[in-house]
Amino acid sequence: MTDRKQNYRLRIVPLELRELNAFVANFHRHHKPVQGHRFSIGVIRTDTNLLVGGCSIGRPVARNTSQKWVCEVTRLVTEGTPNACSALYSAAARAAQNMGYERIQTFILDSETGGSLKAAGWQFEAISPGGQWVHTSGPRRTDQPTCPKQKWSRVLNEPGT
Repeated sequence: MTDRKQNYRLRIVPLELRELNAFVANFHRHHKPVQGHRFSIGVIRTDTNLLVGGCSIGRPVARNTSQKWVCEVTRLVTEGTPNACSALYSAAARAAQNMGYERIQTFILDSETGGSLKAAGWQFEAISPGGQWVHTSGPRRTDQPTCPKQKWSRVLNEPGT
């Protein structure tokens, strides 16, 4: 039997948008780089100091969600390092809480387990219907998944505190 104990720790680091987008372009399974963000963070292995994951936190995509008090993880990507996803979700929530946001949310494919979100203390909310948006500027882009998605969130600060 082999010893599976890690000989390294994970450390959260700030990321520039261009750094995150390069990582997304190389490693994300179904999304392209983001156009903008409120902030982005990465995670490195302490034994190599190599970036093993990153996430972008931005404005909520849904128009009816508070743009001031809610933020959304719009991309999260790793190259497969164990616990990197959970570390990023936890760190994103801590940073957003310290910035005064009331809630953080994200959407994942319905086929994904949500294990990293559960481990980071997020709560499953609902399944979104997916499909095409109907709005005046034209149809929704179809170069990204339009299937139903799981909505997850975490309460950070009570309103008005």
